[in-house]
Amino acid sequence: MGREDDLRRIRNIGIMAHIDAGKTTTTERILFYTGVVHRMGEVHDGNTVMDWMDQERERGITITSAAVTTAWRDHQITIIDTPGHVDFTIEVERSLRVLDGAIAIFDSVGGVEPQSETVWRQADKYNVPRIAFVNKMDRVGADFPNAVSMMESKLRAHPVVMQLPVGKEESFTGVVDLVRMKAYRYDDTELGAKVAEYEIPDGMRDEALHYREMMLEKASDFDDELMSQILDGVEVQVPLVYRAIRNGVLRGGIHPVLCGSAFKNKGIQQLLDAVVEYLPSPLDRGEVHGADPQTKATVGRIPRDDQPFAALVFKIATDPHVGRLAYARTYSGSVDIKSAVLNPRTNTRERIMRIVRFHSNKRKPEERMRTGDILGIVGLRDTKTGDTICDPTKPIVFEAMTFPNPVIARSVEPKNTKDLDKLNEALGRLVDEDPTCVVTTDKETGQTLLSGMGELHLDILLDRLAREFGVQTHVGKQQVSYRESIQAEHSEVYEFSQLIGGKHHFARVTLRLKPVDCTKPVVVVERKAGVEGVPRQFVDAVRQGVTEACSGGMLSGYPVLGIEVTIDRVEFREDDSTEMAFKIAGASAFNHTCAKCKPTVLEPMMQVEVVAPEEYVGTVINDLNSRRGKISAIHSRKDGQVVDGEAPLSEMFGYATALRSLTQGRAAYTMQFGRYDQTTPQVQEGILRSIGRLS
Repeated sequence: MGREDDLRRIRNIGIMAHIDAGKTTTTERILFYTGVVHRMGEVHDGNTVMDWMDQERERGITITSAAVTTAWRDHQITIIDTPGHVDFTIEVERSLRVLDGAIAIFDSVGGVEPQSETVWRQADKYNVPRIAFVNKMDRVGADFPNAVSMMESKLRAHPVVMQLPVGKEESFTGVVDLVRMKAYRYDDTELGAKVAEYEIPDGMRDEALHYREMMLEKASDFDDELMSQILDGVEVQVPLVYRAIRNGVLRGGIHPVLCGSAFKNKGIQQLLDAVVEYLPSPLDRGEVHGADPQTKATVGRIPRDDQPFAALVFKIATDPHVGRLAYARTYSGSVDIKSAVLNPRTNTRERIMRIVRFHSNKRKPEERMRTGDILGIVGLRDTKTGDTICDPTKPIVFEAMTFPNPVIARSVEPKNTKDLDKLNEALGRLVDEDPTCVVTTDKETGQTLLSGMGELHLDILLDRLAREFGVQTHVGKQQVSYRESIQAEHSEVYEFSQLIGGKHHFARVTLRLKPVDCTKPVVVVERKAGVEGVPRQFVDAVRQGVTEACSGGMLSGYPVLGIEVTIDRVEFREDDSTEMAFKIAGASAFNHTCAKCKPTVLEPMMQVEVVAPEEYVGTVINDLNSRRGKISAIHSRKDGQVVDGEAPLSEMFGYATALRSLTQGRAAYTMQFGRYDQTTPQVQEGILRSIGRLS
């Protein structure tokens, strides 16, 4: 078998979903049926392969994405099981960046839930082809058609039903395959490993024919030969249907929908067949583009071993046995142990000391890393998440990853002052692993602040400090990461003229500040007439000064958002003007102008979804209103009433405990960052007083 055939038989896929939709359970069944494990673990027992961290097993949730390689029908499948909790959405983001395809899992009762939408949008961002699996068909309230309908209405997806459930809830026994028009049942005595094929039950035949007709109609848009067979009224060939669906998936025009129950061991083998039939190989994804680090010109890499080596590091982890471990996806070429690779960001060469293949938290040594591989590399000291590594003679830089800003912080200090260095080292390693974990020092108090994406994220980080790094800490109260913006437009002239080190420095800058959408960062533009004839280095120095000033607003000291800065005019003198003068003038002009533009504090607003029994809906709404929340919608679902709204993060600390108390433990909620919004004058006054900006 040639190397090209090998590449066609590679599938790099991710499993993504809302929390508790069954991602890890599905992955566990895949590993069992493909022979990787001989005993299925359960999330509730804390013995699954993919959830290997103590914190994951104790809480029953996935925290860090884990990779494993298996095989099905002579195809190599590398699977990354991603977290469903919104606090760890970065794990989904960086995994999707390097994957060729994905399985989106939906709860048959809840359908499309908040984090389902988030991960779907992330997959859209990276153009990742995907198939859908409606899980938990054995649950009370399971509704397969509703889940498909929600995919269309909420996700604007293109679902094509490929299977129908045979029975539902307790009577769910198997699935109907609409391509082959056969039904399948699963032997419970053998944990679903034995699958029996039989004819479609008489009561389902009309329904199956109806859905098959809709499937063929959509599939024929992607294959002319299939369309001809349908128009001619002849029996369509099964391989043509597979080809047409595959074409539609690769173009993003079809999302095949399958169903089953991972916990009850039903539907997993057909899901694996769909991965092989429909999801892309590295060859299907085609040429990958990046930039030449010197000229910035676009360059491409074809997925072949004879191309120059190029890979993207998408994750850094600390392994207790091998140390610093870089997860990398190879897009072209190959590299061996002891080879030197170039990191274009740092313009330094690094040597690959070891290569390993992942099996969750276990490692298998490899001698070579080739096109299409997702492997671990030991030896990359200065490489960070999102860096490209490549052939030193053929440099390329792939598009960098973007990470959300943390919204919550807590102060940390060691219980024993002798552990200060140990704490700093541990925090450095956490930051190295997790780009959404940020460590800063409060300029006024000197405290070390650990910032993250939510309460659970911070709890896990603090727990890891104690368990993995052996650092006991004193932890302060949660602090919200506010932002600052302006409410009015204003123009200001600032002149810097000063004698420094025996030399006179002069700069005059006119800036105009205008408020824009507060969800956007500060943008600096230039009025052409105002900078014409001015040396470029002086204008760039003004830009640099403005950019540095944005790190802390005049009102609160929090970073600035939502401002358009126009450099209206730059004036210089041949003898006195310097870059330093213009950098200082730019920063000072920005600060002075901000102060006259009615500065205001922005607070993070969280999107909240609460699912509660009908009798508690009024109580939930009243509580959210008391937290300055706004209700946007209330709708029914099989497992209760759903209340959608938003509320300030500062009011939502401890909400899980409060909600349990209000509803006798019968309600559940999800919360994720939505946007920054202007706060009220009264709240702003309290914020400023709490940080010492008001007496």
